Amino acid sequence: MMNRCMLCPRKCGVDRNKKKGVCGAGSKVIAARASLHKWEEPCISYKNGAGTVFFSGCNLHCCFCQNDKISNELYGKELTDRELADVFLRLQEMGADNIDLVTPTHFVPNIINALDMIKPQLSIPIVYNCGGYELKDTISMLDGYIDVYLPDLKYYSPEISAKYSKARDYFEVASEAVLAMIKQVGKLSYNNEGGLIKGTIIRHMVLPSHRHDSIRLIEWISENTSPDEALVSIMNQYTPFDFIPDEFSELKRKVTKMEYHSVTDRAAELGIKGFTQEKSSASEEYVPDFDLSGI
Repeated sequence: MMNRCMLCPRKCGVDRNKKKGVCGAGSKVIAARASLHKWEEPCISYKNGAGTVFFSGCNLHCCFCQNDKISNELYGKELTDRELADVFLRLQEMGADNIDLVTPTHFVPNIINALDMIKPQLSIPIVYNCGGYELKDTISMLDGYIDVYLPDLKYYSPEISAKYSKARDYFEVASEAVLAMIKQVGKLSYNNEGGLIKGTIIRHMVLPSHRHDSIRLIEWISENTSPDEALVSIMNQYTPFDFIPDEFSELKRKVTKMEYHSVTDRAAELGIKGFTQEKSSASEEYVPDFDLSGI
């Protein structure tokens, strides 16, 4: 699959054994951190924390990405598939509530290979934590490997997604992918400690100046999913980093209380179930320290 990479909607067709794809990565896994992470949604980090593996590179390259160091600068360490499998086992031994694969799309073949090596030894769920810009064919490849999907739905408007992520087709593609994820893993299922062991959580981060786009997304979710098959996490953690280009001046501030509450209030009116965040989450303190821990 790496010989002519078509794993994501960019379909760059690059031979990643010889050069890097649009994601910035070659054929070997690059990861920047593997650790217990206690700040995912409560049903994901419910006891000791999610066993997060932060992969480097990304197929979206959003201009405001809080993980810019790894998504755009590709900071990290190369791992063989066997080494990646060992990382998963170490996280399980540390008491991880699950294996949380963060931005994994461009390494799906490697992840499948690593999981095949150790599947009988793993007893915790596998979480696919992605930007939502996924192909249904790639999601199909993951059938039987992923227990919980944790996709973003970032934008409704093609103009906004083209402006910030150079992906005019974002909503068209991501909405289909999210529905495919829900169909694959089925209704929400929990263990006796309240941990999600099967199902989908859709994340949406409210952006400054774009509350109406957020509300359109929430309304689409209400019309196309049900509370027993998908939770919704409405995020208030947008942080205006210095690297955001001056041309996007509207993104150089935090989301206001009015903007965020207009979105969460509409979700409540529609009977959507899930999670909201305090305004204090919009801080650089919540960005992981990508120091190669656990890699």
